[in-house]
Amino acid sequence: MTPTPTVGLIGSEGSYGRWLRRFFEERMGLPVLGADPGRAGTVEPDELLDRAQVLVFCAPIRHTPAIIGDYVKRAAGRERGQLWLDVTSIKQAPVAAMLASQAEVVGLHPMTAAPKAPTLKGRVMVVCEARLEHWRGWLEGFLGALRAQCVRATPAQHDRIMALVQAMVHAGHLAQGGVLAEYAPHLGGLEALLPFRSASFELDTAMLSRILAMNPAIYEDIQFCNPHVIPMLDALARQIEGLRDLVARGDDAARTQFRRRFLADTHAALGERAIAEGNYSFERVGYLLADLAGERSVSVHLPEDQAGSLRRLLHAFEHHGVSIASIHSSRTPAGEVHFRLGFEAGVTAAALAPALVQIESDGIGRVLERSAELT
Repeated sequence: MTPTPTVGLIGSEGSYGRWLRRFFEERMGLPVLGADPGRAGTVEPDELLDRAQVLVFCAPIRHTPAIIGDYVKRAAGRERGQLWLDVTSIKQAPVAAMLASQAEVVGLHPMTAAPKAPTLKGRVMVVCEARLEHWRGWLEGFLGALRAQCVRATPAQHDRIMALVQAMVHAGHLAQGGVLAEYAPHLGGLEALLPFRSASFELDTAMLSRILAMNPAIYEDIQFCNPHVIPMLDALARQIEGLRDLVARGDDAARTQFRRRFLADTHAALGERAIAEGNYSFERVGYLLADLAGERSVSVHLPEDQAGSLRRLLHAFEHHGVSIASIHSSRTPAGEVHFRLGFEAGVTAAALAPALVQIESDGIGRVLERSAELT
């Protein structure tokens, strides 16, 4: 095993490829060679096989097994002693393709799109070890640097679970999107519906919007490339059809069956503990949405993302007698840390102004925007 290997990144121009390249170079100090099938100016496969010790396949799901197969043929034994990884949402097909090589093999699936943050802290990474010996120490170091919550699984177990965790969730929201596309125009569009929102509707439309805003090929391949999706969709269709039939009947017997089948039986199957924890998570998200919908807020960028920066920001408001009702942080695509501070109804623009002046004059931060009530 090479202590500081060169990483060959296949799919280096995709969003995750670009994120991984920055991670390997900036967080781990490793040289990276980028290859992207069909793009001029990137490293050719044979050069990558000769110069890299760790190969990471980060290509579109549907093309990954074939791309790996091409590398296996080209390598013809040169890959012995290397570590091959793939980063896709499906694991059985790419891992099987990598196992046709003589390299050590691990399948990875980060359960998030390429983040704005420099690590995967707070996110889940599924790890499927298929053939690992000499590279184990390096892999553990890599996963540790990612700071992800690692979950171990076999490729088959992973794909069966992803049919529910990803494909079922996406299918439900895509179906909701189709219904909204049919009904919403007659009611003024989605913008006209949102003022009537519940937390559930806001979360569902946010998830649908996320899907529609991202790369459509990813969501297409999650449905079409996992062999466990069709049985899941059959089961989902049966449940929806069963619900429709009960509501169409509308009598007391149908209501009794509804309570038993869709509420009591599901409650028993999922378990009291999981339901309680899920309900608590929903309540926390509901409070977050309520905070973010507050009418009085200010956004501030802290240029010094280090210990003590937030304390100085909060002290400025305390010094001028301004009470903060809520505070939330986020990162921009460029990695800047922004804080959104919410205030109670009694806080006026005049009361807030001295604190904002101090924040900028003392170099604590840069005031980005204020809600209309505070301008």
